[in-house]
Amino acid sequence: MDFGTVLTAMITPMHADGSIDYSGAQQLAAYLLEHGSDGLVVCGTTGESATVHKEEKLKLFSAVREVTKEKKKMLIAGTGSNDTADSVELSKKAEAMGADAVLAVTPPYNKPPQEGLYRHFRAIAEAISLPVTLYNVPGRTALNLEPATVGRLAADVENIVALKEATGDMEQMTRLRAVTPPDFLIYCGEDSVFLPMLSLGACGVISVASHLIGPQLQEMAAAYQKGDTTRALELHDRYFHVFKKLFLCANPVPLKYALNRIGLPAGGYRLPLCEMDDTGKAQIDSMLREIGLL
Repeated sequence: MDFGTVLTAMITPMHADGSIDYSGAQQLAAYLLEHGSDGLVVCGTTGESATVHKEEKLKLFSAVREVTKEKKKMLIAGTGSNDTADSVELSKKAEAMGADAVLAVTPPYNKPPQEGLYRHFRAIAEAISLPVTLYNVPGRTALNLEPATVGRLAADVENIVALKEATGDMEQMTRLRAVTPPDFLIYCGEDSVFLPMLSLGACGVISVASHLIGPQLQEMAAAYQKGDTTRALELHDRYFHVFKKLFLCANPVPLKYALNRIGLPAGGYRLPLCEMDDTGKAQIDSMLREIGLL
């Protein structure tokens, strides 16, 4: 299984009235796949999955799938939620409409025990034949998917093949690599620690910043893999401010503002998300100028 190195956690473009801009999503998908992305994750955190309804998600998967199929790239559908039955249903429908894999997040709000997490992810994976990527993001879910549980899932369920690890915890990354098979894919879920996670066995990144600097992230990963750690570190240092500025406030608010500024389809947000203040906008404008996009 090879999903690629740089996968973009794609935003969900919206019209002024808050409805989804499906044509804009296709336009953005094409741009991303031409600018460093090996595949696209649709309706993850960056795609405002919490406020995109099930029917909208399926339409979005279908629209983006037209682009990824044409370009022979991966579409990973975000189908997880805090309701196992709903996650199973959406995963089945995503498979039926042609997704290449699914992304299933640790259930937010419920705070199940590790055994509950094991049963939740197993139920999703056993309901479909697609590869499943687990998604651990405690900053959003208030719950950590422990390495032992990941190792157990990787051993017991054939189509659980990958993890998006968004804790930024290097010790946890070390434990994850120790309890999973060598061919189990661990993706960095936080751009600012992509380089150190490569050194601990990550295979790539599911990225926010790749909307803006996809080719540069590909270059950094390639340099590291070739043993040119000096060049990899140079690129990390050069773009570190981009990684941090995109999280001035809740993702994807700064990113959508940035994309709107450079003329790519993004639009607004669904409440409770809203626009940044003028100070934040000025910081994003400065960052865009520094990297030559404005």
